[in-house]
Amino acid sequence: MQRRDLIAGAAASGLLAGLPQSALARISGPELQPVRVRIRPDIAPGEVHVIPDAFMLYWTMPGAQAIRYMVRVGRDDLYEPGEYFVGAKKEWPSWTPTQAMIERNPAYAEWEDGQPGGPENPLGARALYLFQPGRGDTFLRIHGTNAPSTIGSAVSNGCAGLLNDHVIDLYNRVPMRSRVVLHPKTV
Repeated sequence: MQRRDLIAGAAASGLLAGLPQSALARISGPELQPVRVRIRPDIAPGEVHVIPDAFMLYWTMPGAQAIRYMVRVGRDDLYEPGEYFVGAKKEWPSWTPTQAMIERNPAYAEWEDGQPGGPENPLGARALYLFQPGRGDTFLRIHGTNAPSTIGSAVSNGCAGLLNDHVIDLYNRVPMRSRVVLHPKTV
């Protein structure tokens, strides 16, 4: 991924406002760390925004500020843009693959009855469960991962993943019922 791709993806979302290009570097090393950035002043505080083309997640705060985290997102057509709310939060959540996930990857059948939470669990240290009115649990999550090499790529079954340390930080900031926007992919 090239730096210009990150800049174009974030700028295309319209979320950033006047952020210097030097603040958007390739995803590696220190650039993986959360950073405080300026955003458009019309974006409400207390929301999560995922910009899939740039592999960025923003926790919005008062004063046109946000904390930007680098993420991985859903691959191919498994990424589901839309508006959600945090309907549940769990520390070291268990994981049960859906039937569709098992059909895509038969190795997941080993965990069809669930995998307990812990360092080897694919949901990592924390998970925010995304719900929609009238639909309930969408089976989409914002969760941790212990695979740093996957950050900055579209590899998941639809969820947004952060490093475990970063999802713990985000989890502690985001209250229940917070609005979550998964912005559409543009490329």
